[in-house]
Amino acid sequence: MTLQSAPETAPALWYRDPSRWPVERAAIFAKSWQFVTHESALAETGSWRAETLAGYPIIVVRDEKGGLRAFHNVCRHRAGPLVSERSGVCDGALTCRYHGWRYALDGRLRQARDFGPAAGFDPRDFALFPVRVECWRGLLFVCIEAEAPALADLMAPVERRLGDRDWSNLRVGLERMHVLDCNWKTYVENYLEGYHVPIMHPSLDRDIRSEAYRVWVEGRVALHEAPPREQGVYDGVWAWVWPNIGVNVYQSGVMIERMSPIGPAQTRLDYFYLTPGGAEPTPETLAMSDDVTAEDKWIVERVQENLNAGVYQTGRLSPKHEGAVAAFQAWVAEAIGNRA
Repeated sequence: MTLQSAPETAPALWYRDPSRWPVERAAIFAKSWQFVTHESALAETGSWRAETLAGYPIIVVRDEKGGLRAFHNVCRHRAGPLVSERSGVCDGALTCRYHGWRYALDGRLRQARDFGPAAGFDPRDFALFPVRVECWRGLLFVCIEAEAPALADLMAPVERRLGDRDWSNLRVGLERMHVLDCNWKTYVENYLEGYHVPIMHPSLDRDIRSEAYRVWVEGRVALHEAPPREQGVYDGVWAWVWPNIGVNVYQSGVMIERMSPIGPAQTRLDYFYLTPGGAEPTPETLAMSDDVTAEDKWIVERVQENLNAGVYQTGRLSPKHEGAVAAFQAWVAEAIGNRA
């Protein structure tokens, strides 16, 4: 995306006003696809994965027919959790940890323990709250609201950019998590431009030709490209998918990055390193990833401190480097409308 002028940035209030958070949860995250894990992590019947995504507790489970089901991790009795760990295998039913209500893997209420006959109570009315689940290149995504476009449509620009790259043998080799003291939008906007790479990321700058770094927008995807140097770690391809997923392509595999808001003032980065057969990522890959993450953490937390200080109100975006940032800010404004 090429800008013909230097537009004004979103106001600093966007990044420091806690009243925006519940609005963004409902208007952005509940209506968008959220990455959960690789489908190979749910290989057998009854295997499940639980995540809390922008405050929404979710569970994905493999049913008896080999399909995937997703639900809110919330019992219909009194809101107890069905599971309390991040992953596991159940015995053919999901059982509430609070009072023992049992649900079939398709979400139907199978047993309300010690409930007995009760006027006005029909178990068929108390199935688990469903969530959409779809798969792209082995990656599982969920969406809370039903009207979101198909996942394949959202990911089409990434699919075209990847071309004939084969991911069929990739498995999760490692997961890592980092917590940043910043609003989620502060970090996303940092990810959406390569303008800062020569200044902030010396190891990355040595790995790619950052003077040729470019970012363009297709649909709700920001595609990044920078020619890799010989024997580099990166493949020179990145993609960001609305509203909070990064696809980082290495020479030795892929890292899926989920940028999850914990609340208005913190962001959790979940890294899923996908490697051939699920092997340990190479030391060079992890070293580069750790360096870039530490540098990004430092700068976005300093930016957040300055946004909170109340001195800066708005700035200007580079026509050459920050077109994707402008697009992101426009999409947030469109999603929120007059609600915040």
